[in-house]
Amino acid sequence: MAIILDGNSLTIEKLVRIARHGEKVELHPEALERIKACRAMLERKIAAHEVMYGINTGIGEFSEVILTDEQVEQFQKYLIYNHSAGIGDPAPIEYVRAAMAGRINVHANGRSGVRPEITLTLIEMLNKGVTPVVAQKGSVGASGDLAPMAQMALLLLGEGEAYYQGERLPGKVAMDRAGIKIPGLKARDGLATINGSNLLTAMSALQLYDMERWLRQAEIAAAMSLEALLANLKPYDERLHKARGFNGAIRSARAIRQCLQGSDLYAGKIKQRVQDAYSMRSTPQVIGAARDALEYAKQQVEIELNGVGDNPVFFVEDNETITGANFQGTPVALPMDMVGAAITMVSVMSERRMNRLNNPALSAGLPPFLTKGAGMFSGLMLSQYTADHLIVEQRILSVPASIQSIPAAADQEDFVSMGMNTAIKNGQILKNAYGVLGIEFMAAAQALDFRDHHFGKGVQAAKEVIRKYVPFLDVDRPLYPDHTRMQELVQSAEILERVEEAVGSLK
Repeated sequence: MAIILDGNSLTIEKLVRIARHGEKVELHPEALERIKACRAMLERKIAAHEVMYGINTGIGEFSEVILTDEQVEQFQKYLIYNHSAGIGDPAPIEYVRAAMAGRINVHANGRSGVRPEITLTLIEMLNKGVTPVVAQKGSVGASGDLAPMAQMALLLLGEGEAYYQGERLPGKVAMDRAGIKIPGLKARDGLATINGSNLLTAMSALQLYDMERWLRQAEIAAAMSLEALLANLKPYDERLHKARGFNGAIRSARAIRQCLQGSDLYAGKIKQRVQDAYSMRSTPQVIGAARDALEYAKQQVEIELNGVGDNPVFFVEDNETITGANFQGTPVALPMDMVGAAITMVSVMSERRMNRLNNPALSAGLPPFLTKGAGMFSGLMLSQYTADHLIVEQRILSVPASIQSIPAAADQEDFVSMGMNTAIKNGQILKNAYGVLGIEFMAAAQALDFRDHHFGKGVQAAKEVIRKYVPFLDVDRPLYPDHTRMQELVQSAEILERVEEAVGSLK
């Protein structure tokens, strides 16, 4: 069944289904009527020669330049040409599809002044699998993601490039093969297609979906390490976290307990220390804080997905056009900077637990570096080096982009969000996080093979998945294939799916 885009009910989960799984979309009939009504109002104002930004004026520093009637017709084409100014490698197809869906949903509010033909063409492109080739770098995240969105708009002129049925083709060839009519661009159409932070919001939405699944796996990995380190489990008591009141910590402690239930450790059959190190006993507080940060970011991203990110904005009910800055990416960039730091923070704690598994002074009797032949063999000593490399890169990338504004357009656009930088670096932070967590998973599985007590149901399920891909390290071997397999395994979320089958949802 198609996902209905109505301007107010697009969620991150729906966007994932559209972007990654190719689900069809439809425009709500009432949304189409709103678009038509708004366009009719705009055309009346154009006919009356009312001055409106980006319609019969130039843009940016040229906003005071009034265009002639003849120039109004040609301006949108040159606007798209000029703004198609990105650089480098194309953005992944799923990011572009998500941005297209987000832009359609902006139009669905009926405040963009766009012709219905433009919105309906974007829907047809999504449904038939025509995806514009878009250079990922070039947006400053204010006035929208102008450079990448302009490359998307080139297809509406029968230009640019697109992916279609596994091929990279000239835009017109792709549109013709898919049977999509080229609508062209008339007054306002170009700016109405590009003047929002849709690509950085789309990237952020997909990243949040993946980050939330990663955090649940971080709780599973923590449970495995706690089991292997014979941890004191009192710090995961629900009463403790309810007494403080943070929802994320309450949920995180519950998830860890779920994974450990059924173990001898959980049942109190194994002697425990009075108090463990912070990297063990404050796991719920730390992962919980990250959960709370993601929850806030999700709220902000979903507001943006359903809001009117455009300029100018048309109010049909008041017959008024208001110029402002609803394209500004900061409401998404700021929380997403925080989220990137949160993922790095949890990765640092993961590495600290992995260190405790390796270090014979801290590991509650496990062999040094988790090898039976210490001295002849070095076990997982170098796995920690790899995790450390990834974490330092994460730390560098965790510097906020939202404070890095560089003025543009002769200081007319003198504060910009740099939200695209946030989205790009968050993608790398997350990729590294898959690797760091994969190494903790690998170390925890190795450590558990040296224990002979009964493990928690969730811990056992996770260990079984890991052992499908990485065997016990009996004697030293090259570890880079294991590290890469574990990174891919965490990204696939197979461990999460198997554990939730065994113990229920960890959300």
